[in-house]
Amino acid sequence: MANKTEELAFKIGDELARKQGVFLVHAEYKKEDGDYYLRLYIDKEGGVGIDDCEVFSRAFSDKMDEIDPIKEAYILEVSSPGADRKLTTEREFKHYIGREVEAKLYAAKNGKKEISGILSGFENGVAVLDADGESVGIPKKDAVYIRLSFKF
Repeated sequence: MANKTEELAFKIGDELARKQGVFLVHAEYKKEDGDYYLRLYIDKEGGVGIDDCEVFSRAFSDKMDEIDPIKEAYILEVSSPGADRKLTTEREFKHYIGREVEAKLYAAKNGKKEISGILSGFENGVAVLDADGESVGIPKKDAVYIRLSFKF
């Protein structure tokens, strides 16, 4: 469950992301080694670069400074979610419908522990993949990971 700072980050970040042509994938606010961190992960078709992160960071930071909702000092980090990042939230799964994903399962399903296909849906914690002409439902809880598939 997201905390209030993360919810606010999405509220502010989603609007800024739309204007910039990116998607706010994930936000997390937590204390590590005595410092607070607000980490935002953005993505777009074809991937994000350092310039995308910098533009988003500046716009987000300016908006946060304007409304000043966080009492304690914090470090803002904006980055790409990374090529091997697991899809974790309903928000992410729904955004990436239509993209190729790969899943690794804890136990074999139809004789396979690894399944690749097009993510065609996500409902009630179950990702639906179109794999080899079949529709395969994979409960998120049964997967070591479900992540975007990249061919390099």
